[in-house]
Amino acid sequence: MTEIKDAWEALGGRPGLLSHVSAVVRRDVLEARLPVRELARACVGACALAAAELGARRAGFAEVPAVTVDDGAVAAAFHSERLVQVDGRAPVAFAPLSRFWRTADGWVRTHANYPHHRDRLLAALGLPADASAERVAGRLAECSALETEEAVQDAGGLAVALRTPREWRAHPQAAEMAARPLVERAVLDTAPARVLPSLDRAAAPLLPAAGLRVLDLTRVLAGPVATRTLALLGADVLRVDAPWLPELPDLHADTGFGKRSATLDLGAGRDTLEELLSTADVVVTGYRPGALDRFGLAPCALAERHPGLVVAQVSAWGGYGPWAGRRGFDSLVQVATGIAVTEGTADRPGALPAQALDHGTGYLLAAAVLRALTEQSYDGGSRLVRLALARTAHWLTNGIHPAVADQGAPCPGPDPWLTETDSPLGRLRHARPAVSFTGAPTDWARPATPWGAEPAAWR
Repeated sequence: MTEIKDAWEALGGRPGLLSHVSAVVRRDVLEARLPVRELARACVGACALAAAELGARRAGFAEVPAVTVDDGAVAAAFHSERLVQVDGRAPVAFAPLSRFWRTADGWVRTHANYPHHRDRLLAALGLPADASAERVAGRLAECSALETEEAVQDAGGLAVALRTPREWRAHPQAAEMAARPLVERAVLDTAPARVLPSLDRAAAPLLPAAGLRVLDLTRVLAGPVATRTLALLGADVLRVDAPWLPELPDLHADTGFGKRSATLDLGAGRDTLEELLSTADVVVTGYRPGALDRFGLAPCALAERHPGLVVAQVSAWGGYGPWAGRRGFDSLVQVATGIAVTEGTADRPGALPAQALDHGTGYLLAAAVLRALTEQSYDGGSRLVRLALARTAHWLTNGIHPAVADQGAPCPGPDPWLTETDSPLGRLRHARPAVSFTGAPTDWARPATPWGAEPAAWR
């Protein structure tokens, strides 16, 4: 399982702990030309090992609990937003204007699931707010893919021209990605070692993040997957959104497990934000690099005001290079980095079998937070961890070797890893947690609550 070794090394983990990890390998899951199954197994396995390590540290165990990674559970988790159902209703996937379009010289993919992104896309194309998909197709058929990409991005929308792997490798942003580690880790100051309350050795389940407060300032999808994982492991996770940017209901139902949801204008509510930060242990952000700096949320500014914080950041393109300030989503990163060409046909671009860049990066982000907490308990220091979907894409396309296609037992489908839970949103069918170690929780302590329904305050 060299892929788990690579992820664990990127997290700064002790190599000897890899012997605690075993895998249930299954075929017919996450099938693709690229090694998506191996990527998913590595990210979840590394996260589970980081959780087991922190749990052992806090409970005073002599040995780190054994970790098991089941490809079936991992595959279900990587499809969680597609498998969730509310009162039997299947989730709404991509909006009509979120798709591939033919252009005069190639292909472009747009993302318009949110109303403000749809409005910006149509404005950039010179179309009215109620324009149909047919009108968009007609307009784009007359345009250059690269010119469309620039025009829509300049308007604050989301569109990316299809590139081959070779074209992406020649792009300056690709060079920036290749030069960076998969997981960026930094110590920001000399804050004293974190004293973590001991966990009851006999308690079940073992909750490595119990008693820790996580301020969740993330949106679709990698960041919410990371904070959902921290909530599973016992953290008090408070997700805070701008009141004018509601989350898509099905994504909120899927990624809201274990969390509380509040709204706050970070500008007008600066005092409330500072109150939250004053007793937070971890801050996770998922906006474009620098977008939240004006609210005092730059890593160094946070560490100066609140020594001992763990600051975790995730973005589409990374905090460097010519695309550092660009918006992005998993589907668009696949198109830019050549993945859509690799997974497509001669006639049409394709896609990975799941939003694997989002999910994989989310589990790695959670793992990086857990490892930072462990390291803090020995060495102190405010910590920064940063990941980018495009860097995960680089690892997928250049750093992971696929196993034999028919290796492992057959997978019975997702049903063994699905369950149902009553919630304020209705009856939820959802994927069970994929993070598994001896004594690990097998479900979240609470389901998702209505978006923005709770106060912006710790319990």
